[in-house]
Amino acid sequence: MSRTYAELPGLMTMMTGDEKHGPSATSTLDVLWVLYDQVLQISPDRLDDPGRDRFLLSKGHGPAAYYAVLAAKGFIPESWLAGFGSAGSRLGYHPDRNLVPGVEIASGSLGHGLPLGVGLAHGLIARRLLTPRVFVLVGDAELDEGSSGEAIVYAGAVGLPNLVAVAVDNQSSSYGWGPGGIEAHFAVSGWSATRVSGRDHAALASALGSPGSGCPRLVVAAVEAKS
Repeated sequence: MSRTYAELPGLMTMMTGDEKHGPSATSTLDVLWVLYDQVLQISPDRLDDPGRDRFLLSKGHGPAAYYAVLAAKGFIPESWLAGFGSAGSRLGYHPDRNLVPGVEIASGSLGHGLPLGVGLAHGLIARRLLTPRVFVLVGDAELDEGSSGEAIVYAGAVGLPNLVAVAVDNQSSSYGWGPGGIEAHFAVSGWSATRVSGRDHAALASALGSPGSGCPRLVVAAVEAKS
């Protein structure tokens, strides 16, 4: 049974033990829902389809919202949620691609997802799979990592039109971004960039579902500042 957005908080309350990462989860909830509900060309019966879109949760610490959305969309049983983080559970405090259907990468150590997304996008083009897109969800603080900076520069230089980075901005970057914000950081490297409210589903769907303009794309999803 497919769930609605309004039912996600109830699913998230089934998962306990990682409350310190609660803000990391809730900040991503709306983006994750819009991606899986309106944007991604992926379903539980297409997990191995070469033509599927790929979603990489680089912001893999605090994955409760991710698990809730996967359960709501039928990728995993809802019964798994109550065992979150327990011994023998498939749902760890960091997602594991070998244990959780629909998860494309193991994540949690920040700065890895965008480089992996660049390689995956490159590989799809090399295999002449030109329709699938690669979406990578990162946090704004994660972009402080040098590996993220290298991935941004490389993707812009070679041009990867099938790559979309989604940066959830809760103003937790160590040093801030200066004039132009996160968008300027990507745009100077050849990305198209736009900012929308990370709580506005219509704006998110429009920005994430855009066909793009022949270069990698950044969508900044602005949410309330981390307290």
